[in-house]
Amino acid sequence: MKDLVIGGAGFIGSQLCDALLKRGDFVVCLDNLMRGTKANIKEASSNKNFLFVEADANNQVKLEEIIKKYHIDFIYHLAANSDIQASANDPTIEFECTCSTTWHILSAMRNTGVKNLFFASTSALYGKMEPGHPFNEQSPMNPISYYGSAKMASEAFISAFSYMNDLNVLVFRFPNVIGKRLTHGVIFDFISRLKKDPSKLVVLGNGTQTKPYIYADDLIKAIMLLAPVNKGRNIYEVGVDGATSVKFIAENVVKEMGLTDCEIAYGKENVGWKGDVPQFAYDYSKIKKTGWKPSMTSNEAVLATIRYALNK
Repeated sequence: MKDLVIGGAGFIGSQLCDALLKRGDFVVCLDNLMRGTKANIKEASSNKNFLFVEADANNQVKLEEIIKKYHIDFIYHLAANSDIQASANDPTIEFECTCSTTWHILSAMRNTGVKNLFFASTSALYGKMEPGHPFNEQSPMNPISYYGSAKMASEAFISAFSYMNDLNVLVFRFPNVIGKRLTHGVIFDFISRLKKDPSKLVVLGNGTQTKPYIYADDLIKAIMLLAPVNKGRNIYEVGVDGATSVKFIAENVVKEMGLTDCEIAYGKENVGWKGDVPQFAYDYSKIKKTGWKPSMTSNEAVLATIRYALNK
């Protein structure tokens, strides 16, 4: 296969590039390096079947040029603003980085005849969860963040383009993804804050925010299992057993850093910022039927990520 991984120098995208190269594919990694880094693709760059192109996914001319030049078979679309908190202050980020990129990628596929797409979607498009009612693939979409709305709009474009152009599209709605090469999120933030001031950890929210966290290795295995055999448009929630509270994360980051005298200062609200979903859970029975299952629970993934981040 000849693959184009858009957002391929990022946290998840770079690990997907590694897996595709290991399978023997030729991989073109396109990234504007807004969040991705060349350090993430250092290992991949030594492979003769890997090519890095620094460009923006909104550059449709460049996309079509790459697709034609390298005879791309499959596009993996992971380009997005992954920092929900950042876009709360500037919604334009989501239109340009999350929504517009999807439109230009789909348009490039339509113009060049590429038929296979993987799209990284999110739990954020559902919005707030009613207690006791985990989200499934048919749950109503009521996003409360600009990020969630941009992903929902992207899925709408994908639905229309896949029908009108007979595309094979695999959509994964991610929970919180963590693991090696992590560049943002609560674990990354807590460790960064404590390195600056080990005496006190200030937590946004009261610590009761509880969400499922999946290790990136497990997510990549699911992509590698289902993308090659996907036909038509299929949507899966990629879940994990259990969920993890911010309080659990804060206490274990402090513990693993050996900061016995550190004060953890919690806020009063059950959200960290406006647009944050305080709790959610997935009913991921659909993807279980494919034979895929995660190797770690949510808490195990969190602990593994903390230890990796502190010892890498």
